[in-house]
Amino acid sequence: MISAGDFRNGVTFELDGQVVQVIEFQHVKPGKGAAFVRTKYKNVITGSVVETSFNPTAKFPTAFVERKDMQYSYNDGDLYYFMDLESYEQVPISASILSDSFKFVKEEMICKILSYKGNVFGVEPPNFVELKVTQTDPGFKGDTATNATKPATLETGAEIKVPLFIDEGEIIQVDTRTGEYMSRA
Repeated sequence: MISAGDFRNGVTFELDGQVVQVIEFQHVKPGKGAAFVRTKYKNVITGSVVETSFNPTAKFPTAFVERKDMQYSYNDGDLYYFMDLESYEQVPISASILSDSFKFVKEEMICKILSYKGNVFGVEPPNFVELKVTQTDPGFKGDTATNATKPATLETGAEIKVPLFIDEGEIIQVDTRTGEYMSRA
């Protein structure tokens, strides 16, 4: 059990049968009346964010979210298979659970699988990945201002904007959180 007075950023707890994570908290002691904890929390499964106040003595059951490294193996239709690196067990995960940043993941990459009480609710790809540019137009020197970009297709099928000097066949580093080009690999 955790009391509202012990809230810290990143703490996960159960509230009305839902798993929530504290994003922001503030202990408030008004001049008149009882103290309270103003809290902004996110439902880790649905992603919805709520702001509310709690009595500092209110207690909630602690929720332990398991984060496990697994290797992406392959996809078969709407299911994506991940292999547990310790037991070599294949775990199927529905495409609806995957985030938009999963488009930068290729086979054999290690991802973090997030689960609560055995139910998988999220997949976190690595923050930075190195991918090959499979298709892009040639860049032209001339009528450009600073930071000119062009579209490029990567080996996973994802499309991003890259600087004009990047050519087909080059390996680049991409930030999966923002979907932006970082550098040449």
